[in-house]
Amino acid sequence: MNFKRKLLYFLISFICIIPINTLAYVKYLIPGGENIGIKVASDGVFVVGFYKVDGKEIAKKAGFELGDRIVSIDNSEVHNISDLINQIDRSDKVIEIEYGIIRNNQNKTIKMNLKQENDLSYKTGIYVKDSITGIGTLTFIEPKSNTYGALGHEITDSITGYNFIIKSGNIYSSKITSIAKAKLGKPGEKNANINFNDIYGNIKENLETGIYGTLNKKISNEEVVEVANIDDVRIGKAEIITVLANNKKEHFDIKILSIDKNNATKNFLIEITDAKLINETGGIVKGMSGSPIIQDGKIVGAITHTVVDNPKKGYGISITRMLESME
Repeated sequence: MNFKRKLLYFLISFICIIPINTLAYVKYLIPGGENIGIKVASDGVFVVGFYKVDGKEIAKKAGFELGDRIVSIDNSEVHNISDLINQIDRSDKVIEIEYGIIRNNQNKTIKMNLKQENDLSYKTGIYVKDSITGIGTLTFIEPKSNTYGALGHEITDSITGYNFIIKSGNIYSSKITSIAKAKLGKPGEKNANINFNDIYGNIKENLETGIYGTLNKKISNEEVVEVANIDDVRIGKAEIITVLANNKKEHFDIKILSIDKNNATKNFLIEITDAKLINETGGIVKGMSGSPIIQDGKIVGAITHTVVDNPKKGYGISITRMLESME
């Protein structure tokens, strides 16, 4: 191989190994707004609470903390609650269990003595969870790859507030049945029926910017719209797309009050100005997270949070921030 061929080979090899996040440079997206059902299974079993056994907090004393993720018992892997129960039931009447846990991304072990009760069950002193079900709003679809982004924030456990490390999950079709209006100091919420037989797609990532995955069917007839860079967004009038009843998407007026390019997730402070939306919801409610924000015909971001003391106001994340975090 001569020098020119060697050089050409090196350049081709070099180009092939450069990681390129093509989604960060997408120019057009299909805007969402559809209400979606969400169900995710954890990778391990999460500790979400404690109870006393014979008047003692045995789990806390042993060293457990809220948000601990149990991944093994006596070196046998634990993926769900069934694994947890099966491993404990194999033990003797008075036992010492060694739990393998993950806390703050670090592996730890905790040993705890358990005693079998008269009903032959073991009392662990911990409440656990291995799945979460809820609703949210689809933000966008990337038509070429058929991938999507939704929520605009991570899925967290409602009790502990910790990020939910997922092993698998899906999004489903759903219909809004009612809305509990937001009030000063009390967030409202959408209520919906989820059709678990109608899977829209999978969930591959649960990140601080949202959930992401691949669709397995066409769920939108909307035309593509241009993606707005955060530098293109201006203070002033905009709109959001969301569902208030059944699965009917509607557009509602909002105002972008301020822009923060440096914040990781709260890039826009917004205010609901649409009289119909305020009348029916009181402002931004749970389940509205992920509703796309449109300005000047471009998709600029998604609703993420409400201001509890003033539910007409809330925060949004830049659409480019969501795209940049996708794999």
